[in-house]
Amino acid sequence: MRYVGGNRLTLLKNGERYFPALVEALDRAREEVFVESYIFADDETGSLVADALARAAARGVRVHLLLDGFGARDFAPRWRESLRAAGAEVLVFRPDVSPWNLKRGRLRRMHRKIACVDAAVAFVGGINIIDDYDTPGQTPPRYDYAVRVAGPLAREVRAAAARLWAQVSWATFRRRWPDFASLRTALNRPPEPRAAADGQRAALVVRDSLRHRRDIEDAYLHHIGAAREEILIACAYFFPGRRFRRALTEAAARGVRVRLLLQGRVEYVLLHYAARALYGSLLDAGIEIHEYHRSFLHGKVAVFDCCVACVGSSNIDPFSLLLAREANLFVDDAGFAEELRASLEQAMETGSQPLARRQWKLRPLPERARIWMAYGIARLLMSFYGFERYH
Repeated sequence: MRYVGGNRLTLLKNGERYFPALVEALDRAREEVFVESYIFADDETGSLVADALARAAARGVRVHLLLDGFGARDFAPRWRESLRAAGAEVLVFRPDVSPWNLKRGRLRRMHRKIACVDAAVAFVGGINIIDDYDTPGQTPPRYDYAVRVAGPLAREVRAAAARLWAQVSWATFRRRWPDFASLRTALNRPPEPRAAADGQRAALVVRDSLRHRRDIEDAYLHHIGAAREEILIACAYFFPGRRFRRALTEAAARGVRVRLLLQGRVEYVLLHYAARALYGSLLDAGIEIHEYHRSFLHGKVAVFDCCVACVGSSNIDPFSLLLAREANLFVDDAGFAEELRASLEQAMETGSQPLARRQWKLRPLPERARIWMAYGIARLLMSFYGFERYH
């Protein structure tokens, strides 16, 4: 991790705060925009962002939109046409998605959710471009976070987006001739934004399949190992490997209070039950587990000793830590960390249920059977794809 100082960071909870801030930044763009999203839904929010991108392109801003070939496979054709008509460029990461192709490489996805405007303002987090209220019967919105970054770190976010844009541009060489002039412009290094004297320190940490395969996991493990008082992690899909579980249990053994806020609702059945096979050993180690039931938990955040915070796109599971392209922001600022911690505390108090160790041991036999069956299938799939060392 390389921490960069002089930034102004704003914690954005849920889409109700994130999307207005994103659209405002897009409407202020003067030179260039990079946006990456795993999902770009055909709904009111998708229309809001697509229109803002089209407006920016129409006034001469260089607009680069990168979507994942699986997550955004239903990206509305009318938006693609309107964006290209306005002058925006749209690329798709690994568009050749097939349910019949079981090669490990086909599982690699672009799961990042970042945006950068004029290399001066950036957004990093876990929020897809989709309505918060897309689940039938769901009253509260999906629970998630993003961070608005103003300052020198925005240029690093821009550099990461430009590198991936260049890689995807070259990967499409066989399908269409790339726009080399646009590619050169994207790879130019813009001037560094002015740093604020009293600004905050943060580091952008990415995960890819080349030089940064374990960077996000290693950053988590570093801060878990350094924690002396408290670790608070909220994660939508939690299925950690041996190293991660060992780090958490060792932290609890040295007196650190370790709390996990995890998904309580069933979203993906296999992962939902397989993850629960790990709960017994974690509870035995003194780790507190809270299941969030108020709505679907989609956040991937953490706070360490009320001093360092993490907000990003990476879950703690094999997909995020071993396959997907992810981007997380680690913030070394006590004020920011305390704000995130207070928000998570409120979520635990108002929307979650703690798991009691004794009650967990007394679960009904049918539930225990589902858990261990799901865990066995998950282990089998991980072995099939060569992830046996992960667990």
